[in-house]
This record gives sequence, C-alpha cells and structure tokens, in this order.
Amino acid sequence: DHLGDIALGQETVFREAQEKSIPVSHHIAHLVVHGYLHLQGYDHQTEAEAEQMESIERKALQHMEITDPYEGDQQ
Repeated sequence: DHLGDIALGQETVFREAQEKSIPVSHHIAHLVVHGYLHLQGYDHQTEAEAEQMESIERKALQHMEITDPYEGDQQ
C-alpha cells in the first residue's frame, strides 16, 4: 500500500543545512525519517507527541551514525 509522498524543496534543504552547519545528506535523512513518521500517523502537536516522535527520529538517525538533530535545542 502507498502511504503517501514525502517532498523536499532542494533550495530549502540546502539553506537549512548550511544554517545548521550540518551535511546536506544528514539533513535530508532527518527530513525523510520525520516525513515517514508523519505518514505512519505520528505528530508533534503536543509536547508528549513531540517527545515521542523526536525519540524515534533520534534512534533511527543514530543507526545511520547521524548526529542528534535536536541536540542543543531549547525545550
């Protein structure tokens, strides 16, 4: 079954990666994982939902040896 689509804007992805001083490939991986979780029904409307979603993202990215994208974010 088709869950849906994940679309990324090239210029935005490149700009955000540059602003965050991270490799473009890491930012793309994070956005794809984030988008996939939305397709699976996850959301981040509440603090609890955001914490759950971010935890899953961190674990997935860790398996790809990608630094925590939320490290240093103010909660």
